[in-house]
Amino acid sequence: MIGDNLQGVISRIARAAAAAGRPPGSVRLLAVSKTHPPARIAEAYGAGQRAFGENYVQEALEKMETLAALLGREGAGALEWHLIGPLQSNKTRAAAERFDWVQSVDREKIARRLSEQRPAALAPLNVLIEVNLSGEPSKSGIAAEAAAGLAHAVAALPRLRLRGLMSIPAPSSDKAEQRAAFRAVRELFERLRAEGLELDTLSMGMSDDMEAAIEEGATMVRIGTAIFGPREKVRSAA
Repeated sequence: MIGDNLQGVISRIARAAAAAGRPPGSVRLLAVSKTHPPARIAEAYGAGQRAFGENYVQEALEKMETLAALLGREGAGALEWHLIGPLQSNKTRAAAERFDWVQSVDREKIARRLSEQRPAALAPLNVLIEVNLSGEPSKSGIAAEAAAGLAHAVAALPRLRLRGLMSIPAPSSDKAEQRAAFRAVRELFERLRAEGLELDTLSMGMSDDMEAAIEEGATMVRIGTAIFGPREKVRSAA
């Protein structure tokens, strides 16, 4: 079931990329596994998926340990973990030590803690600046007009590698509205690159709007429901 869903999503990505005149492989798939049990992640792993996104640090840590038992240490070590939810100050050490990417950096304080706590034995932590394009108070992320200052500050920190931007625009069923929101994020991304930042990742687009995101330049889409089905109701502590 999950394998079939995964192949369906991969096909959707390929069709959208082709329609936008983009080369095959130009859009990465992040499988959003938050609230789903480790057995489903293992099933997706068996179907070839390696990158997974989680919202809560503690929930992800528990899954990492369970998957080490399910897949063996070598198999679990092949997984790439992305933190895509808001990061609290008291969780930065665990995030710095156990994740490969943190996509939700929106404050310099958090970035500095991640930089200080990333083990020297590990590769630099890949980070994205989360942009709150719509200004919704219920969403995390930095305002677009403040993103450049934060991006330059983060790029200067050791043990971090600033890769680009992440955004979750306000939901819309209108394709034109979806594209307009994603276009604004891409234009910000391009301005930062023009300012000398070496960015390569634009994380935007989910199950209901991935085509619009890909048309506007997304290099990574975050897909949960279309792969794993509706979210489980159980939630671990952040």
